[in-house]
Amino acid sequence: MLRYAIPLAAIAVIAAPASAAEIQIASQGPVVELSVSEVVRSAPDVAQIGAGVMTRASTAREALTQNSQAMDRIIARLRELGIAREDIQTSNFSVSPQYDYNQGTGEQVFQGYNVNNQVQVKLRDLPRAAEILDALVSVGANNIYGPNFMLEDDDAVEEQARAQAFARGQRMAEEYARMAGYSRVRLLEVSESVQNQGPIPQPAMVRSMDASESAPPIEPGQVGTGVNLTVKYEMTR
Repeated sequence: MLRYAIPLAAIAVIAAPASAAEIQIASQGPVVELSVSEVVRSAPDVAQIGAGVMTRASTAREALTQNSQAMDRIIARLRELGIAREDIQTSNFSVSPQYDYNQGTGEQVFQGYNVNNQVQVKLRDLPRAAEILDALVSVGANNIYGPNFMLEDDDAVEEQARAQAFARGQRMAEEYARMAGYSRVRLLEVSESVQNQGPIPQPAMVRSMDASESAPPIEPGQVGTGVNLTVKYEMTR
């Protein structure tokens, strides 16, 4: 989530033409610009798990039929485990022809059609993450990734990180002012960006599993909500 810079002098302006130029704030003293980051860590309360099936057959119709049957089993199992329908969402679907290169003839040899279907599952009962993963494999899921832990509502920790970042930025500006022989600072501009940090798997971590593997232990750990501020202060006497 990104927020644009808001010059303080512009806050009182009720409306302005869309083509108005950016407001420049005049300053008499030196200006210090600082980048400040703060991260607040907390226990996650939800996780996202990706699960799906890749099937291959000689025709697209056959591959699709096999895939649809497998996905029906996966979704039905998730519902049996208490996952609400609104917490199951299709995230990817593709049908693609597959070829192998014949080094002897230099030709592309048709191998069939791949159908890939993925759903994104929101898990609200984190202690059951390993159970859910094991159940998905048991009913035929062969592409699984995650879990991606997060906070469903991070407004409170975001506000905490923002307050900490702003206070630290002001302390730093005042310290610079004292070192430069000035007594105070005047805030000119603030811009912000917010980042969620945690044990997030990369997309390339999608892996194939078979039913002989057992689900690994799952540890939610902590996730971080970070606020990055860029602040500009004028040094004053």
